[in-house]
Amino acid sequence: MAKNIERAIISVTDKTGVVEFAKALSEFGVHILSTGGTAKELREGGVQVTEISEHTGFPEMLDGRVKTLHPKVHGGILGIRDNPEHVRVMAAHGIEKIDLVVVNLYQFEKTVEKEGVILEDAIENIDIGGPAMLRSAAKNFRDVTAITDPTDYDKVIEEMRALGGETSLKTRFYLSKKVFALTHAYDGAISRYLGPIELE
Repeated sequence: MAKNIERAIISVTDKTGVVEFAKALSEFGVHILSTGGTAKELREGGVQVTEISEHTGFPEMLDGRVKTLHPKVHGGILGIRDNPEHVRVMAAHGIEKIDLVVVNLYQFEKTVEKEGVILEDAIENIDIGGPAMLRSAAKNFRDVTAITDPTDYDKVIEEMRALGGETSLKTRFYLSKKVFALTHAYDGAISRYLGPIELE
């Protein structure tokens, strides 16, 4: 079953091709939500963006540790579109569907490879909101498209052009599997780094 993309979250560390991708989404009338540096990059590239804080009604807080951990984000991603109770609850709480999640993660492995890195710096580069959004989108692949890899941008845009702004279930499932492979590897890297460390 194909799914139309009306609203997307874009929040990426690797900004390769993201402006061009967002511009292509805009051609389909996709409403783009974003955070921090990604929002700035998109605006400077001429893309109209709504800040996540404006969408949720809550500011980014705790030095940026809390940005996207909000029911208006995760409810919008996880709500099952053909479940009447989900639809009712979303409407009752003003939760709008989010159909596309474009996220790649804080570069934990690159951080801990740096000479002299301390534990506190490593900890601050453990991404929380990114994996949570990706896992939500991948879990709900029947309704939501999740992109972690800039090399998939063209594939998604080509399919949207072929299907009138929609993606196919086959593509969404393929992308969901990439999400779980990524989060598995990411948590593995964190575990390997923290494993040998002992605190006094």
